[in-house]
Amino acid sequence: MTDLETIVELSHEFGSDAYVKGGGGNTSVKNETTLWVKPSGTTLGGLTTETFVAMNRAKINELYTVETPAEATAREELVKNMMAAAVENDAGRPSVEAPLHNVFEAKFVVHTHPALVNGLSCAKEGQAACERLFPEALWVEYIDPGYTLCMEVRERIEAYKAANGKEPALLMLQNHGIFIAADTPDEIRALYKRVMDTLNAEYTKAGIFLTLNVAKAPLSSEMEQKIKSVFGADAAFIASSGMFAVAPGPITPDHLVYSKAFPYTGRTLTTEGAEAYKAERGYAPKVIVNGERIYGIGNSQKNADLALELAQDGALVMQLARAFGGINYMTDAQREFIENWEVESYRSKQV
Repeated sequence: MTDLETIVELSHEFGSDAYVKGGGGNTSVKNETTLWVKPSGTTLGGLTTETFVAMNRAKINELYTVETPAEATAREELVKNMMAAAVENDAGRPSVEAPLHNVFEAKFVVHTHPALVNGLSCAKEGQAACERLFPEALWVEYIDPGYTLCMEVRERIEAYKAANGKEPALLMLQNHGIFIAADTPDEIRALYKRVMDTLNAEYTKAGIFLTLNVAKAPLSSEMEQKIKSVFGADAAFIASSGMFAVAPGPITPDHLVYSKAFPYTGRTLTTEGAEAYKAERGYAPKVIVNGERIYGIGNSQKNADLALELAQDGALVMQLARAFGGINYMTDAQREFIENWEVESYRSKQV
């Protein structure tokens, strides 16, 4: 089996619902000259050897030395253009985290956002718990994704190598997810198994269920029609379930992309209420709590399904985080960066 075939196999294995939702997560494999990385907006489960973006590592390395503008939009545009120049095939736009994958010396890198992991990474006492449970891990506090995160993590990895004589195989990003890097697929699998087994045991010890309880409630075609009437094209398609404890704030970039930071709740289901929400937030909601059901809405069925799926995932993360001091929400500045980031807008449009 070639290395590219191996990373496809790993991508499918770690592209299940237990590890990522929607187009979340990314994978890569590298040799001395080339980095093959997942295209932005695609799913891990849908990757083939032909769909990986091939990138010139020497050109990616130039990103680490270039003087970038201080202004975020200009900086990200420059980095995006430099990444485009490094692409050597027509497989699409590379994951924004490609430069971070390139930092690792290890051949294979698998980055995911499991709810079990984010119960730790999104918790108030997450860092202390990570240091206790995974002392070999490198924990990085929340940093805006993209170039800023890459450069900071690159420095942290260099410091880790100086102190430990090797790079970290496990990187935990606050309110984001996990990177695991290794030279063989068996090492990737073994590390992930240890992380997931350890966290499973911690949640069980704390008496916290590993699945989300979704109450049963009858479907209401009348309510769905009302939602479509109130929200118009933004609710052209609807997915719904019974009640669960929807997170009242932003948890991770993926939750922001697919289900937005705040659900529509506690307001009357009227045009005036919808307009008031949009005036306050600057966009229509993706998740609506009303009556005995919770609704995901979107301009396609896939978008509506993902809105509901990520809302449920966020609720599970919030539930699991109780084992480590409760949920730690993203700040307004962190949320606003994601909401206004062209990269995430692009990723969302690929759905």
